[in-house]
Amino acid sequence: MLYTLCIVLILIASVILILAILVQSPKSGMAANFGAANQVMGVRESANILEKTTWTLAGLIVVLSLVATLAMDQNLVSTSNSALQNDANALMERMNTSAPVNAMPSAEIPAATNAATDGAAAEAADAAAEQAE
Repeated sequence: MLYTLCIVLILIASVILILAILVQSPKSGMAANFGAANQVMGVRESANILEKTTWTLAGLIVVLSLVATLAMDQNLVSTSNSALQNDANALMERMNTSAPVNAMPSAEIPAATNAATDGAAAEAADAAAEQAE
């Protein structure tokens, strides 16, 4: 029950946070913290309220996330973890039993035949003998 309530509040806070960020002027508020500021001094009150709202909602989402984590049903979490462990074990077993994959593909390299090599050497010897005559 508390878990569901936290999730609903996180969703509502997220939507409001998105709207608060979109309404802010890019020259003030949180955008000024990230280098988009052209104003040296003075922030309008509405921008100040929007910035405080943004930081408050961001903090609220973090706190609600932690509370939701603590409020989870432990039986459901353990069931989920055991199912995940079973899937991981099945995958590892499948990987160990499958045929190994060669890292590099094998390429057939034609071997030089002795007849072709011997024939070329004989022709070269005959040509050298003719030149010598």
